[in-house]
Amino acid sequence: MNSQAIPMVDLHTQYQSLKNDIQKALNETLDNTAFIMGPNVYALEDEISEYLNIKHSVSCASGTDALHLALRALDIGPGDEVITPSFTFAATAEAIRYVGATPIFVDIDAGTLNINPTQIEQAITNNTRAVIAVHLFGLSAEIDSIRSIIKGHNIFLVEDCAQSFGSNYKNQKTGTFGDVSCFSFFPSKNLGCYGDGGMTCTPHDEVAEKLKLLRNHGSPKRYEHTIIGYNSRLDEIQAAILRIKLKHIDEYNEKRHLNANRYSNALKSLGVITPSESSDSTHVYHQYTLQHPQRDRVIAALSNNNIASAIYYPKGLHQQIAFTEGDPAISLPVTEKTSNSCFSLPMYPELTDNQIDRIIDVCKTELQ
Repeated sequence: MNSQAIPMVDLHTQYQSLKNDIQKALNETLDNTAFIMGPNVYALEDEISEYLNIKHSVSCASGTDALHLALRALDIGPGDEVITPSFTFAATAEAIRYVGATPIFVDIDAGTLNINPTQIEQAITNNTRAVIAVHLFGLSAEIDSIRSIIKGHNIFLVEDCAQSFGSNYKNQKTGTFGDVSCFSFFPSKNLGCYGDGGMTCTPHDEVAEKLKLLRNHGSPKRYEHTIIGYNSRLDEIQAAILRIKLKHIDEYNEKRHLNANRYSNALKSLGVITPSESSDSTHVYHQYTLQHPQRDRVIAALSNNNIASAIYYPKGLHQQIAFTEGDPAISLPVTEKTSNSCFSLPMYPELTDNQIDRIIDVCKTELQ
């Protein structure tokens, strides 16, 4: 057994490469003492707008808050339905429940693992107000098909970009197609800070203004409150860190893609389903997720060799107690099959070829 652990993500190694820049930025922030809505927050918003090529970026305290505030800004509430995939993190549907709306879970495409546009079309009712398209694991959803389906129905498109920062769909960044897009800066994300953080982006002036109110107690200026809002401001220290890491995001994503290619070239002939690639999209591999009916055997072998792995997600949201009260009998066969066979290997820019080869060797031993 090789005793040197390989984690799912190695934040320590990345920090060491950025340590001097980060320490300098932290010292400047501490000296400046503008800890709430300081200059780094506004600079980061401008820099992300420029990077994505979108008009407005409005930061907030987390990716979950980004989804919540997005739905509030679109005036979605009780009696409304929001279509979303079941194969996603709970925050996607939690935000729908937060505003009193009803999540309508639909199945995913077996190849991309993203929301199936055909399923969206079948789920639309007179109460449908929005679709949340999740760009899962770093691969864009089929944006053109989704927009074609909802066109003419007065349905908003919300992009959940928590896992897709920097990815492209037809040479346009994810996060620039919807009425609002939502990003997470959780530490393990492609662009991650050292705590929680989030961002909403929109091309609409009036939506951006409402997002700014919602994140800051509904207050356009101090001690004036025009709507009920929240305390959901991005921390100044986290913004300073994100500004440094944003400069490296394309490099990080390219390394993730190279690592994924190394995995796939070695494993695709072993009976596993490797991640989908598309000529229309640039996959940024927030996770490298395989499918195999004997995944538990592979996971056990990896663990025995001190190699991390993970299952995203062992249950679809339509099978979770928190969300089943509306229709406990719903069946989403592709989601259920994927949940029972998927597993993810370590994926981060700092993975070395030797580490990847060691992971591949363990997988080959179990799968050949």
